[in-house]
Amino acid sequence: MFDRYRDGLEGELRAAISAPQADSVQVDPPLAFYTMLQYHMGWADERGRPLAVPMAQGKALRPTLCLFACEALNEDWGVALPAASALEFIHNFSLIHDDIQDGDLERRHRPTVWSLWGQPMALMAGNAMRQIADITAMGLAERGVPEEKALRASFLLTSGYLEMTKGQCMDLVFEGSLDIRLEDYLAMISWKTGALIRCGMEMGALVASDQTDFVQAFAHCGSFLGLAFQIRDDVLGTWGDEATTGKAVGNDIRRRKKTFPIVYALQVAGDPARRKLVDAYSKSELDDRDADDVLTVLEELNVAEYAQEVTSQRADRALGELDCVPLSSWARREIEDLVDFLTTRQY
Repeated sequence: MFDRYRDGLEGELRAAISAPQADSVQVDPPLAFYTMLQYHMGWADERGRPLAVPMAQGKALRPTLCLFACEALNEDWGVALPAASALEFIHNFSLIHDDIQDGDLERRHRPTVWSLWGQPMALMAGNAMRQIADITAMGLAERGVPEEKALRASFLLTSGYLEMTKGQCMDLVFEGSLDIRLEDYLAMISWKTGALIRCGMEMGALVASDQTDFVQAFAHCGSFLGLAFQIRDDVLGTWGDEATTGKAVGNDIRRRKKTFPIVYALQVAGDPARRKLVDAYSKSELDDRDADDVLTVLEELNVAEYAQEVTSQRADRALGELDCVPLSSWARREIEDLVDFLTTRQY
């Protein structure tokens, strides 16, 4: 699925961030503006020179789900490329801002935008990425999508990244608390992570079909899939294999992140175990011994097993939402394979 859409998506993304010819620009800032965007997308180095081999940019999950939903209901997935590309730009806008908020110096083994150009310029780059997404989404009308549908898709995109921003804000609030209910955490990730995944599937289905119940089925599928995806991500951030994920075991713990394993453990642990967790997470920095203590508590509470159980439940619900849609055998097989991959992946 990812391979099938990759080239079309890449072409659409590059066309939306193409710098003007150098002889048409009289001052440097416009060129630096495009350099930041192309650098972040992995197409250029920090001086704006194209890379012979583009840097890997993650799974492109959100646009892939958008294009799949469109193809599953109407074989011409190319018509949904503007929507898919807009989703990828929104995702990248959030990454640029996340790096600033988290103070991360590297992303995918390269310096982050803000660490090279400073926070003010990086904020502008992130804002620009969001604005480019809005413009790109409106390209649906140029692909023959009825104007009413194109406007609806644009509304879904904007609503989706508003939810994503609300989720990020909620996550930042959680950083200062150790009294987080699991239901509140699940609500947060349903916005921060799930909103764009839901939005992708809903937009793709909307472009392809006039059946409101089919569109809603894909939207609900995306909602449950977003939860499953993030909880699995939290598991990998705690117990993932360093050789596979590129991050040390307990990486999220060392960063004192309030992920599913920690929130659940704080909720169910008895007094001695909970005190260990609170003591560790009350420190400004955690050393290896602190991380090992936390991991021991999580293992004693069988948190990994419970997290995977919840992940599988949400994955089953995601697939169940599509039971009302008369999918062809190839589409059903592909979405089942994808859900299985996302909920059992090691990276």
